[in-house]
Amino acid sequence: MTIQLSLFTEIDPKIRIRDVSYFYGAEQALQNISLDIPANAITVLFGPAGSGKTTLLRLINRLNDLVDGTRMSGSIWLDGEDIYAPHVDLPALRRRVGMVFALPLPLPGTVRENVIYGPALAGVRDRIVLDEIVVRSLKQAALWEEVRDRLDDPASELSGGQQQRLCIARSLALKPDVLLLDEPTSGLDPISTAKVESTLEELKGQFTIVIVPHSIQQAARIADTAALFLMGEMIECNSGEAIFTNPRDQRTEDYISGRFG
Repeated sequence: MTIQLSLFTEIDPKIRIRDVSYFYGAEQALQNISLDIPANAITVLFGPAGSGKTTLLRLINRLNDLVDGTRMSGSIWLDGEDIYAPHVDLPALRRRVGMVFALPLPLPGTVRENVIYGPALAGVRDRIVLDEIVVRSLKQAALWEEVRDRLDDPASELSGGQQQRLCIARSLALKPDVLLLDEPTSGLDPISTAKVESTLEELKGQFTIVIVPHSIQQAARIADTAALFLMGEMIECNSGEAIFTNPRDQRTEDYISGRFG
């Protein structure tokens, strides 16, 4: 089943996914997915475990290139450029498309070292420039006020919610165009979850955000656009308000209301 739906009037969405199917060996994880992801908005991919959401997320910055025995058909375009074309520079792509995972994974070292890791690896050596990156990234991740006096403390000493926002800051340090998040609040308490969600609402004015949420409730709270995935198919895509208040497909209604999944 292929669903194509452009919800926005822009001619060129930030990310255009067309007829994407994906296999882990003989197992099909995605079936003919077509989806337009708009710039400067939060797009939510939701559905039960094993429905293909994380697989699609990882395909957007080609993390699944690292998985043996897989194959993909279809195309994914970023700003009108095929990210699977032979000439694509993978490190450059992954700088443009950052990813934050479910468990906070701060690097060994201080808060400051975590933020500047990517820019330093990319060759930035000027201390003034690096300090500016630290301040900018931590402010964007809504963490600056909490850690401004702890920049040289081990990142491992931060709370779980602070560590997750530090991971967001680490991605933002490279000035990505797109931020992918895979259940970024699944291990956090409600207060930390609210801070991360508030941060994402602020960030969408500057970045394109695609997120796999950890719950239906979170999806409904933050989605500008939402797409339901079931068993590798995209069942329905619409604005967040429409899909959670007036879904068109009975399977969407059943999933949202808790009748399955």
